[in-house]
Amino acid sequence: MVERTARCSCGALTIKATDEPIRISACHCDSCKRRTGSAFSVAVFYRIDRTIAGGPSSRYVRTGDSGSPIEFHFCATCGSTVFWYPDFRPEWVGIAIGCFDDRTLRPAQEVYEQDRLDWVTIAPARPDTPS
Repeated sequence: MVERTARCSCGALTIKATDEPIRISACHCDSCKRRTGSAFSVAVFYRIDRTIAGGPSSRYVRTGDSGSPIEFHFCATCGSTVFWYPDFRPEWVGIAIGCFDDRTLRPAQEVYEQDRLDWVTIAPARPDTPS
């Protein structure tokens, strides 16, 4: 069984996930760009019942482009957003790909491509990598 742990920059907030992810998505929406301070975000989605969060977190709730709330959990010490709970998929948790040490994870899909910055190109996932 595969087990991966994501952590914030200072290591105080973690989430451990078992099995392979349900989906890995690159999101180009403006809200994700603001949240990450980057050109896009990448979420590794797992079933909630396959994860265990550890450490204290602060949370921020906003309405997503789906119209439903999303509850983001971030480290109050270093500020890293590590994971979030999308209300429109109550059985899933999204985990920021950059919080994992595993470099084999890569997005298999892109969403909100109409908001993608012109210079961004994401290579498609290889068939032998988790998506």
